[in-house]
Amino acid sequence: MIDLYSWPTPNGHKIHIMLEECGLDYRVTPIDIGAGDQFKVDFLRISPNNKIPAIVDSNGPDGMPLALFESGAILVYLAGKTGQFLGNTEREKYTTLQWLMFQMGGFGPMLGQAHHFRLYAPEPIPYAIDRYSNEAKRLYGVIDRQLEQTAYLAGENYSIADIAAFPWARSWQNQGIDWVDFPHAKRWFDTINERPAVQRGVNVLTDLRKPLVTSEAKEALFGAMQYQKK
Repeated sequence: MIDLYSWPTPNGHKIHIMLEECGLDYRVTPIDIGAGDQFKVDFLRISPNNKIPAIVDSNGPDGMPLALFESGAILVYLAGKTGQFLGNTEREKYTTLQWLMFQMGGFGPMLGQAHHFRLYAPEPIPYAIDRYSNEAKRLYGVIDRQLEQTAYLAGENYSIADIAAFPWARSWQNQGIDWVDFPHAKRWFDTINERPAVQRGVNVLTDLRKPLVTSEAKEALFGAMQYQKK
């Protein structure tokens, strides 16, 4: 059994989708990031960076429990555990990891900044809005050019690279993206969106999610709580 500590965000949905795709048994503990659950001592023991998602696999590689944080590391672990979605050859594996790192290092963090400055910043900062909106378009362009040549990010097979990137693309409107400009990425997005496991994954915990409009929620996510010594 895998214990999942998560919330319905793009990074959380990566792992929700992966667990559904792999058919693994799991149980979910919601970590309400707007309420500050990510700063609780019990969660910090599992995820010292106070971020979701995190897992505890009761049957780790040596038969002992294994705790993991960082969504990319969790995806690689689950792919290794199940032998799925990482590629069938060494070449496919490293190509998949390349695109996973692209998501972890760029397609997630930069789109997150676009979300912040377009939606959540206390006052509009035109320079930041332009910078991160333009970077979002550049990153979608990278994906679109790749998907002009291949069915999925790492080649002809669906992989953890796609599972990592797809949840971030679900917020394309918030990022200032027009799918008309990225037709190959739109085809990829629609194909993944139709997968039953993906549809189940993106519904995990969604009934608990609340708009981040209160001062308490914004403080938990963007305020001084992030920087206090834990």
